[in-house]
Amino acid sequence: MKEIKVLIVDDSAFMRRVLSDMLQQDQRLTVVGAARNGRDCLRKLKQVQPDVITMDVEMPVMDGLSTLERIMEENPLPVVMVSSLTKDGTESTLKAMELGAVDFIPKPSGAVSLDMTRVEAEIVRKVKGAAEADTGVLARRHTPVYPRMPVFQKGTKRVIAVGTSTGGPRALKEVLATLPEKLPAPLVIVQHMPPGFTKALADRLDKLSSIKVKEGAHEEELKNGVAYIAPGGTHMTVVQKGERLYLHLNDQPPVSGHRPSVNTLFQSLAAVRGWMVTAVVMTGMGTDGLEGMIQLRSSCPTYTIAESAQSCVVYGMPKAVVKSGMADEVTGVTNISAAIVRALQNQEGVEEWK
Repeated sequence: MKEIKVLIVDDSAFMRRVLSDMLQQDQRLTVVGAARNGRDCLRKLKQVQPDVITMDVEMPVMDGLSTLERIMEENPLPVVMVSSLTKDGTESTLKAMELGAVDFIPKPSGAVSLDMTRVEAEIVRKVKGAAEADTGVLARRHTPVYPRMPVFQKGTKRVIAVGTSTGGPRALKEVLATLPEKLPAPLVIVQHMPPGFTKALADRLDKLSSIKVKEGAHEEELKNGVAYIAPGGTHMTVVQKGERLYLHLNDQPPVSGHRPSVNTLFQSLAAVRGWMVTAVVMTGMGTDGLEGMIQLRSSCPTYTIAESAQSCVVYGMPKAVVKSGMADEVTGVTNISAAIVRALQNQEGVEEWK
């Protein structure tokens, strides 16, 4: 297995030591250096040539966001942000995702967390996953495609389900911000995230989008033209009551390490009758969504869109769908909103239900 060289950037000597000790426990990970702020990080990059950087968000002299922006402009590398769970820390982390950070790790109890062992496994997993990220995609600035809204047949019931993970916040921005207003379907979305971040993500996307974007709530009725993001750390399912669909939230154990789980969302939609489903799987590590997609496509009319390798930060989840032969369409992230609109239009008039 190839060695992964890591540079740790944090203004706290204690945090630098804790992170180094954790990462060095894994045979594949080698900490090749540590920096106390962004300026120090930029000086050391050429010296140690890391494969992955862990970056504190809030630092003196030069903060994490400014440093990240410089790295993406000059020499794109996979960066995993290390963030506190404060309001400012959450918003800065989401901004970092837009700038090109691969992923983030929340500090359990503030800037200097004495209980980092609680997230040790997550830290190791995300740093190793970041090494697989496509740095070309991270640095690329996309030109979005804004689809034109066709005239839709009244009475056709549709729902859009989206699953994504690593690189997802930026991908969701590309898709949701370009969907036309008055979309004749609700969207239910699973983005792998811990508690405390999805509300801020939904609020941020809502400001950028023509459609309404919000964090999903228990027993909330699904409405057309609204996107519902599963709360971090909580499974979200769709339940049918007569002619209407509602969200149900639960804290059942993680499914294949994920809560929320794309599989759980897709499997719940497989039980819905009388609705057409457009299922979208975008950038992310692993195969979450594959098993749920199998059930979904065997139970109700489903059109599947998978993000192409060319625009994925990590081509894992969509790759699993494509390899299984279940992708009806494979396209770059800038074209996904247009593909969704075409799918909704093409699904009109289907009368036979499995």
